[in-house]
Amino acid sequence: MRVITNHNSHRTGALWEGRYKSTLVDSETYLLRVYRYIELNPVRADMVDHASEYLWSSYRCNAKGKGISLIRPHNEYLRLGQTNNERQEDYRSLFKDSMTDKDFAAIRKGTNQAWPLGDARFKEQIEQKTGGRRCLLAEG
Repeated sequence: MRVITNHNSHRTGALWEGRYKSTLVDSETYLLRVYRYIELNPVRADMVDHASEYLWSSYRCNAKGKGISLIRPHNEYLRLGQTNNERQEDYRSLFKDSMTDKDFAAIRKGTNQAWPLGDARFKEQIEQKTGGRRCLLAEG
């Protein structure tokens, strides 16, 4: 039996090191775009044909109403409609068109470089909260 080590695999740290990334997201302008980006990852990876087919996706909860106890609806999701059916229908409509290259690039760049995702107003708020420290933004 061959033992796989970090040394012979040319890796460092734990198994999941570098796998997960995070960034600040301006909910008003980017939250639903980020949901869409995440839920389309299995489609882009050719794992499934549609986001609804991926078992670990929140799409089934947000778009189809499947109860998933780990998911609590965000206020931006709740603003999609007055009823669960309206919200689910509006959420499904987000997936009818392709994601724009601009949105895709902004989210990818912001996530990979840990830059906040948002508009100029959001940028100013972050700079004020960080004591005037400049932060680069993936502009929307």
